[in-house]
Amino acid sequence: MAEIDKVFAGAIPDLYDRLLVPLIFSDYARDLAARVARLKPHDILEIAAGTGVVTRALAPQMDANARLVATDLNQPMLDLAAQRQGDDPRITWRQADAAALPFQAWSFDVVLCQFGVMFFPDRVEAYREAHRVLKPGGYFLFNVWDTLEANELPLAVTEALAKHFPDDPPRFLARTPYGYGDPAAVRADLEAAGFRNITLETLEKKSGSLSAEDIATGFCQGTPLRNEIEARDPSGLGAATQAATDAFRQRYGEGAIEGRIRAHVVAASR
Repeated sequence: MAEIDKVFAGAIPDLYDRLLVPLIFSDYARDLAARVARLKPHDILEIAAGTGVVTRALAPQMDANARLVATDLNQPMLDLAAQRQGDDPRITWRQADAAALPFQAWSFDVVLCQFGVMFFPDRVEAYREAHRVLKPGGYFLFNVWDTLEANELPLAVTEALAKHFPDDPPRFLARTPYGYGDPAAVRADLEAAGFRNITLETLEKKSGSLSAEDIATGFCQGTPLRNEIEARDPSGLGAATQAATDAFRQRYGEGAIEGRIRAHVVAASR
């Protein structure tokens, strides 16, 4: 993973939350939150919380005396998440690196992560940290995108930008968010970190429905793909977004668009 893949700053958090969350993240967030709630945990740690879509889904299902610590490497994402959530004495927001968690061992009943593990430079190290801070018998739950080929909308963006930048195609989507879709690799990494009772469930869904322009803007400007585009052409973000917009219209026609999305939901115990 390139270092630039971890940078969610500037205009990215707002566009990510406003466009991509309803497009591809909301349904999986509700699913993950429901799985956590069924465990009735008291002490919960969320890593790579992003703009807080899972936090918002989980909060209404938490017991009154439960506590949730929501962390992310990127402070701008956390700032937006806290603003969207509003005041809740059960929730603490904290900037933290998943590979060096600032918490004592045996502190949490559940560690959860919504589509964040793909961004960890050393996943086994990050999984060991999750294992360390879990109480004996605690659970680690997360989801991870299947391959790019199994997710129609980001695939279409990647193909459009490959034509737009034929000499040096941006590969962020294939490399990072959709680059860890092999269940065998996920299982092996968790086992190396000490986890047991590992289950993986594949869930295929339809995305939310947005216009071609909004989908292209979400992926091209609301993710670190933006950083790759601007590195190739500092003034070319609009043109690249338009290229993706045109590709969506050519493939799906005018009007609102939805596509097949697929992810794996993972659970493991300490």
